[in-house]
Amino acid sequence: MSIRTQVEAYLAMRRALGYQLRAEGRMLLDFADRLDAAGQPTITVSAALAWAIEPRNAAPAHWCRRLGVVRGFARHLHTLDPDCQVPPADLLAGPTHRPTPYIYTEQEISALVHAAQTIAAPMPAATCHAVISLIAASGLRLGETLALDRGDVDLDAGILTVVGKNQHTRLIPLHPSTTQMLGRYAERRDRLCPATGSASFFLTTRGHRPQPSSLQHTFAKLLVLAEIPTPPGRRRPRIHDLRHSFAVNTLIDWYRSGADVAARMPILSTYLGHSGGPEATYWYLQATPELLALAAERLEHHRRTS
Repeated sequence: MSIRTQVEAYLAMRRALGYQLRAEGRMLLDFADRLDAAGQPTITVSAALAWAIEPRNAAPAHWCRRLGVVRGFARHLHTLDPDCQVPPADLLAGPTHRPTPYIYTEQEISALVHAAQTIAAPMPAATCHAVISLIAASGLRLGETLALDRGDVDLDAGILTVVGKNQHTRLIPLHPSTTQMLGRYAERRDRLCPATGSASFFLTTRGHRPQPSSLQHTFAKLLVLAEIPTPPGRRRPRIHDLRHSFAVNTLIDWYRSGADVAARMPILSTYLGHSGGPEATYWYLQATPELLALAAERLEHHRRTS
């Protein structure tokens, strides 16, 4: 059986589970064709490395991504073919850390929401205000928020139907105040743009679905109006950091209330759309000194009482 045939079967299996694997699929098929053309019956570390670093002018992070795509398939193939070699995770040096997110204070979020209301054009002002408020209150990704259709927003039940990464769907219960905010937005949206063929819950002045790039551009201006500076040596705060702020503040509230954070972490993971499990959510534990201090205090308490 050719490597390409095995790759196609692997991709079909993963896509049946909900993974899109568009760029990754193209990479794997290219790698498979290379091995088949060379007459190699299986994966070797040397062949995987040579293919991964083939774009010599690419950034090391891109090489790591290419090798990581091969590694995932190699782990699968190794269960069927013991001669298949799995490239080590540390074979190529890549980025060692994620950029530190900016955690907004309640005052800064209020300032951003107020700044959005000062936008001169009525529809952009209403949409930007509602989008920022919703992300801050729910931790949704920007793309998930703008992808909401009217049928996804159940204002009577206070529930959102969200389609996240890899087309995974989850239900998000809303606080009553957030539901009321969205209801007020919907009323204003329909007054400002009564005739539109778009199913989108959020609209632009022309009645279209807003684009993430447009919201991000506007958000950069709101940071100035809200007097939120870029920390020294850090990147500019992003609208996505509102999601980080929601997650961090949720964890802080749990620690302060004495809740079993480890037991609740899967709930937060599901809420945030971390389909891979709580591992992705645990990264938020490193986000702020206060959160780290609370986690360390809880750990020390367990050590003393155990």
